[in-house]
Amino acid sequence: MACKIALLQIDCSTSEEVSARVARVLAMTAEAAAQADVVVLPELWNTGAFNVDGARENAEPIDGELVSALSAIALAHGVWLHGGSFCERADTGEHFNTSVVFAPDGVLVGSYRKIHLFGFSEGETTLMTAGEELLVVDTPLGPTGIATCYDLRFPELFRALTQGEATAFVLASGWPDKRIAHWDALLVARAIENQAWMIACNEVGDQDGVILGGHSTVVNPKGEVVARAGTDEEVLYVDIDPAEATRWRADFPVLKDIRLT
Repeated sequence: MACKIALLQIDCSTSEEVSARVARVLAMTAEAAAQADVVVLPELWNTGAFNVDGARENAEPIDGELVSALSAIALAHGVWLHGGSFCERADTGEHFNTSVVFAPDGVLVGSYRKIHLFGFSEGETTLMTAGEELLVVDTPLGPTGIATCYDLRFPELFRALTQGEATAFVLASGWPDKRIAHWDALLVARAIENQAWMIACNEVGDQDGVILGGHSTVVNPKGEVVARAGTDEEVLYVDIDPAEATRWRADFPVLKDIRLT
C-alpha cells in the first residue's frame, strides 16, 4: 500500500528567534500532517544543528512543551510524526540529541538518543552525551530504523538496524553545504547496502556562518533517488511503496550472504 511522506526542509538560520521558528514550524507541520501519512522534521530544528548555545538554552525534558506540542499535532491530524530531534535535558542533568516518533494517537512510541556526536572536540560534543541504544519502530513505512545526521557516516549502525528487521531508515539531519556531496553519496550507499528505504530530512539556512545544505532525499531500496529537495526551505512530498524493500530483498538476496557481523 502506498504511503505519502512529507519531509519538512526547514530554514534554521540563527537570525530567526527560536520562539518564532517553533511557532512557524509547528504550523507547517500541522499543514503537512493534513496531507501525508508520515511527516518528518530535521535535527535540532528549533535551534539549528550548529547552534550549541541555543540548544543548551532551550533544552527540555522528554515531557516538555516542545514534545507535547508535537504529540498534539500527531493526535489532531491522525498522522505518524517524526518530530526531528531536540536537546533533551535528562533528570541526570545530561543533555542528549534526542529524536522523537509519535503514533497517530499522539503517543510517543519511540525516542532515540544520537549515538555518534559530531564536532570532535567542538560542537555538540561539548554539550551532549552520546546515546547507547538503537531504535526500530513499526510505522507505515514498515519496521523503521531511526538515525541522526552524523550517524550516516557509520555503516555498522545501519547494518545493526537492518539486523533488527528495519526495512526503512528515517534520518533527521543538520548537514552542511560544504560536505553535501558526502550526504548525497552516503544516503544512496546506506540504502543499497541494506536494501532499505532511506528517508532523510535536512535543514537549510545560515547558522552563524555554517550554511546548511538541504537536499532532503528519499532513496528506494535499490539505491535509486526517488526525490530530492533543493537548497531552500520547502516541504517535499513523496509517495512510496514500503513493500518494495521486502520484494527487492527476495529478488536479490544479498543480505543472506553476510559473513561478518
